[in-house]
Amino acid sequence: MTVPEPDSEWQRRVRLAHMRQELLAPINAIVGYSEILLEEGRRRGAADDLPDLERIGSLAQSLLRLIDRLLGPEADPGGTGAQKLPQFQAELRHDLRNALNTIMGYSDMLLEAEHSGAAALRPDLERLLVEARRLLDGIDTIVDFSRRNDAQQRKGVSDAGAAVAASLLRTVQPLESQEAPRHTGRILVVDDNESNRDLLYRYLSREGHVVEVAESGGRVFELLDETFDLILLDLMMPDVNGYEVLTRLKADERFRHVPVIMISGLQETESAIRCIEAGAEDYLAKPFNPILLRARINACLERRRWRQRERHYLARLEAEKQRADLLLHNILPEQIVARLSDGPAVIADRIESATILFCDLVEFTRYTAGLSPALLVQMLNQIFSEFDRLTRGLGIEKIKTIGDAYMAAAGLPDPRPDHAEAMAELALGMLAVLDRVNAEGGAPLQIRIGMHTGPVVAGVIGVYKFIYDVWGDTVNIASRLEAHGVAGRVQVSDETCRALEHRYAFEPRGMIDLKGRGQLRAHLLMRTA
Repeated sequence: MTVPEPDSEWQRRVRLAHMRQELLAPINAIVGYSEILLEEGRRRGAADDLPDLERIGSLAQSLLRLIDRLLGPEADPGGTGAQKLPQFQAELRHDLRNALNTIMGYSDMLLEAEHSGAAALRPDLERLLVEARRLLDGIDTIVDFSRRNDAQQRKGVSDAGAAVAASLLRTVQPLESQEAPRHTGRILVVDDNESNRDLLYRYLSREGHVVEVAESGGRVFELLDETFDLILLDLMMPDVNGYEVLTRLKADERFRHVPVIMISGLQETESAIRCIEAGAEDYLAKPFNPILLRARINACLERRRWRQRERHYLARLEAEKQRADLLLHNILPEQIVARLSDGPAVIADRIESATILFCDLVEFTRYTAGLSPALLVQMLNQIFSEFDRLTRGLGIEKIKTIGDAYMAAAGLPDPRPDHAEAMAELALGMLAVLDRVNAEGGAPLQIRIGMHTGPVVAGVIGVYKFIYDVWGDTVNIASRLEAHGVAGRVQVSDETCRALEHRYAFEPRGMIDLKGRGQLRAHLLMRTA
């Protein structure tokens, strides 16, 4: 990057811009306090003070007009010749001091007033005076930012303004030396004036954009689709004005993300504010500066691209979240997932009455000894997937599979009065599934099923590959009933039999000896016709 020489035209412009900034900071504060004072005076009905407050406000506004006239974008302060600079500085000092002294005079008179209304204005008057005195004391230093003292130059010492300019020159290049990023897109130009439309069309097309035009606000929604990257929208149009089009765009879910730059001959601040509040990205006054328009368009297109990336990433995150939620719901009951989302450290519940089922494929290991691993897994997946569909349809929780064994629980995590009946339907359904699998595949598979009803403790264990599990004597008895059961039958305890005898028939099996439990009366659930 080539940095301009210290005495270049670019540095002169930078130093004068810095002067403008240094003057505007206290002047804006003076204007702000004057507006607050006038509003407060009117609110309090301070009729005696209002004329002086209005004079202060008018003088404050005159300071802004002075800066705009002498240091505004269209001004040429001091010209290009060094001989004009002293004249410019003298005029600036003179006009600033006159206005500031008058403002301070009116402010001092208000501070000296003894009526109660003036006392309420005192804090803001004092703040205004502080800013006015600070600016008055610093005028010479600020105005001299546009040059350097010859003695200082000889000594190699730079003033504050030169330091600021040097810093800025290190980071900012003149527009002529910049390679501005070129963002192209599909742009809709909306303007009722044919010349304006043609001018924008030709300018934007030359910049590489794909451009379409609408001659009225009413045509916008006939042409608009979701592939447009930007809309340049005229504010003043006869049928539907630009503000109405803007509000409709931002209310439409399809188009609210399309950036809109308003272009209008209205230069009132209120018009720009209303459009920005309604969702416009920017507001340019006619006649527009082509370089500024290019910069605004580039900025809008870049922001749109970032927003599109953001929406894409958010959509991917949402899809991943839904996938994770689906996996989690496949592992845990829905109610437990909701409780985990709330963040409890331990999930453990005692359920006073639930029914536990164990199902095991009889001699499955011996039967499958000659099968390939793929066929073995395929067979288990076919059978257990059918069991899963049954549990889901009956509102029963599949707890886990261990090898060729299947465990389920009814009546948890939420209690239900018909848990035993639901489990009986599952058991009979499992027998029917195996009959169908054997008929289709010619396999001589059989299962044993054991069921017991009673209290259990259920909860989530582990932090890595965690599971929802069930513990207690009821679980142990159900497991023993399956292990000591009869192939092709459902063996249940006295407790489960009593819960089901109103609806199902049973074949008494008598007392059986359960390992670790001793003698227990068992029953075989009869298949329904």
